[in-house]
Amino acid sequence: MSKKQELIKQMLEMQKKFIEYEHANGVEPEEYYLAPEGHPLHAYRQKYRDIAMELVDMAHEEKGSRR
Repeated sequence: MSKKQELIKQMLEMQKKFIEYEHANGVEPEEYYLAPEGHPLHAYRQKYRDIAMELVDMAHEEKGSRR
């Protein structure tokens, strides 16, 4: 599996876990943006964003473009 495929798979797994958590518990904006350490959503946004940006960078590299 390529690095790009692994990152996409990781993002999809994160999305699935988020949706499961949301359906079971609901998600308040404070939880999503300011989840304390130990909370299932702690650092979720940053980690997801980091993976997404890595994929964007890879796509630009593949196409020879830049952002």
